[in-house]
Amino acid sequence: MTRARILQEVRQMRFEELYARRQQRIFTMAEAAEMLGVTERTFRRTFRRWSGRYDVEGAEGLQDRRLGRPSGRAVPVDEALRMVTLYETRYTGWTVKHFHERWQQEHGGTRSYSWTKKTLQAAGHVARAPRRGAHRKKRPRKPLPGMMLHQDGSTHEWVPGCQWDLIVTLDDATSELYSAFFVEEEGTLSSLRGLQEVMETQGLFSSLYTDRGSHYWHTDEAGGHVDKSRPTQVHRALQQLGVTLIPAYSPEARGRSERAFRTLQDRLPNELALAGITEMAAANRYLTEQFLPQYNDRFMVRATEPGTAFIPWVGTPLAEILCVQEERVVAKDNTVRYQGTILQIPQDPHRFHYVKATVRVHAYPDGTLAVFHGPRCLARYSAEGHLLGQPRPQLSSGGRCLTRPATRSSIVDQR
Repeated sequence: MTRARILQEVRQMRFEELYARRQQRIFTMAEAAEMLGVTERTFRRTFRRWSGRYDVEGAEGLQDRRLGRPSGRAVPVDEALRMVTLYETRYTGWTVKHFHERWQQEHGGTRSYSWTKKTLQAAGHVARAPRRGAHRKKRPRKPLPGMMLHQDGSTHEWVPGCQWDLIVTLDDATSELYSAFFVEEEGTLSSLRGLQEVMETQGLFSSLYTDRGSHYWHTDEAGGHVDKSRPTQVHRALQQLGVTLIPAYSPEARGRSERAFRTLQDRLPNELALAGITEMAAANRYLTEQFLPQYNDRFMVRATEPGTAFIPWVGTPLAEILCVQEERVVAKDNTVRYQGTILQIPQDPHRFHYVKATVRVHAYPDGTLAVFHGPRCLARYSAEGHLLGQPRPQLSSGGRCLTRPATRSSIVDQR
């Protein structure tokens, strides 16, 4: 029995009792109104109407005639059925908010989000959300874009059967996603790639807020405080650019990026599935060309103050800073070993060889390498160690290099 019918029966029993006593002049109008829980004015007005109906129809006259009638504002059953069928056939697993937006944009839906949610819940397609925990006060946003950015990665099954890492860099002031791409595993090079994409399109920003992952910070123990005296490659690059790196000490502290990832995990897998995308290269193109513009149009907010904190970078090419830099000593055969790859230094018209010289290897996010001696770039290499821009050395059947930039005997004579 519904609450409306229960209240109807209670009102009916009370009125019958009050009517009998009122006829016997036991109660005044004011006392009867108080017992029925209404004002005296309301009781006088309704008592006449109810009394007339009670005298003519008896107890049946006291029934609320609206009960059992369909509401004039109720949504037609066939419209609700079409909406539920659309969700079942094309958008199963989508969040209600995501589905409601797509339903209105592409299928002509006109009903409210609340009606859509209740209808899908009643049909058993969407579970009711658990009770929310205690309210936490959000940290105020930065007033200008470029004052602080967030960067984080999320491991998730973005396409069926594939666990990829999504690297995202977003603005604290506006929640705009400046960079997002998939990689096999989050690390130093993926972080540097995200920073380079932002700086090349937006400019230098003031600070970067991250977790305490090993590619951002050195920590003596898991969950401990960061050691700012031992900068990682990412930290070193940001120091060169004058950008402050800020560590977060809890997931709640990274609430802005955590909420963004929750939205991305709810929406992006469904969008990729709808587009029939299963490969990483295609997924990254879809992210850049379609998803990010739509996401920013939907979720980006206006900064509290006009202007921007981004500034243009003028100086050394960003690629030579936003890379892994490690020192090596040149071997006796004028080569450098880096991560199992042998890099042959080519002939230099200004110097016969670099044996025992300390050089610097640059490893770029795209996998290519370079060898620097001071500010001079001696050579650039593919990920396999082959010289770029020069003929590739011929290899014999034994695997030894048949062409060298300098003969062994000449190097020995020079020493």
